[in-house]
Amino acid sequence: MKWKMAENSLFAVLLRSPWWVSAAIAAAVGGIAYALLPADYRIAGSFGALPFVAIAAWTAWKRLQAPSSARVGRTLDAVRAMSWPEFAAALEAAWQREGYAVTRTQGAADFELAKESRVTLVAAKRWKAVRTGIEPLRELAKALDARDTGAAAWVSAGELTDQARAFAASRGIRIVGGAELARMLPDAGRR
Repeated sequence: MKWKMAENSLFAVLLRSPWWVSAAIAAAVGGIAYALLPADYRIAGSFGALPFVAIAAWTAWKRLQAPSSARVGRTLDAVRAMSWPEFAAALEAAWQREGYAVTRTQGAADFELAKESRVTLVAAKRWKAVRTGIEPLRELAKALDARDTGAAAWVSAGELTDQARAFAASRGIRIVGGAELARMLPDAGRR
């Protein structure tokens, strides 16, 4: 069974927020516990702040690991300047570093990634499109249904329309672009 956190739960919202929000809540919980509880229970009551401390640490660590906006911009510019063979080879190498077996395919999906008996179809040939609509994502979803694989991903250096983004979310298609693309291709844009 796969566990999934509710999208609007307190912890899910804090995981999307800046680290200092969780740190402030932790300080408030600890301070209130220390101020209001009897002396014998102050330390035990302060332990209620630990989940918020853990979330603050996790979000701070994730933000430190994320590429800067300048680096994301340089990477996207470099990626847009690549030819398809260069870009495909860079993606293939990135996925292989992450432990995937990569197979190039034809049709709506350009790659098939396999790892631990899980297969992901990836469409990347339209990576240079400035704005992508819903139709290419529908084609990928049809290929996903036909292949009966577990997941799909769309690689793009551009933007998706709101409709396309909603469709991808409803079908479980992961969008790979921006910061994630910069993380995958760390050498792109460094020249």
